[in-house]
Amino acid sequence: MSKKTLLLAVTAASMLAFGFIYKNNDRQTGNVIGTNIGNKAPELKFKNPEDKVLALSSYKGKIVLVDFWASWCGPCRLENPNVVATYNKYKNAKFKNGKGFVIFSVSLDQNKDAWVRAIQADNLTWTEHVSDLKGWYSDAAAIYGVNSIPTNFLLDANGIILAKGLRGVDLEGELKKLVKEEPKKVTTPATGGTN
Repeated sequence: MSKKTLLLAVTAASMLAFGFIYKNNDRQTGNVIGTNIGNKAPELKFKNPEDKVLALSSYKGKIVLVDFWASWCGPCRLENPNVVATYNKYKNAKFKNGKGFVIFSVSLDQNKDAWVRAIQADNLTWTEHVSDLKGWYSDAAAIYGVNSIPTNFLLDANGIILAKGLRGVDLEGELKKLVKEEPKKVTTPATGGTN
């Protein structure tokens, strides 16, 4: 192989590698887009039960739990009361680096009626429910590498994955870390009052 051919091959390989890295990075922040902790979460755009497209990126500025589940999934349905309780506790909380808490529920259902009934039956009162109704062939599951449910990804206000696979008290524990601490009351010795 001549030096010129070798140089062209190395240049082409470098350009391909750079293009791949560039494509998998957020152009504005340079963060790697992926599903590992510390990555910028991949975009999701799917229809809700009313056929309106919801985009994950539209919740930037909020703490977001991307929650994968399905109406037919027994462990998901058993976990839903924990998710609901955590949502109700933190939906109006003030966070250090986020304005509110949203659950972006991604269903791996194929039957729309069953999906909607489960949302109602489990009191999933938030409005951010999406599905492409492809079951295990869900595009969202493929994008996030989901091969078992329930599973979830906790995102900060910039869409960076902070934690994943949180169930039960672990979800609340992670959210508690993100909440602004209440100002401490200081007792003044002279008056016995508080400041």
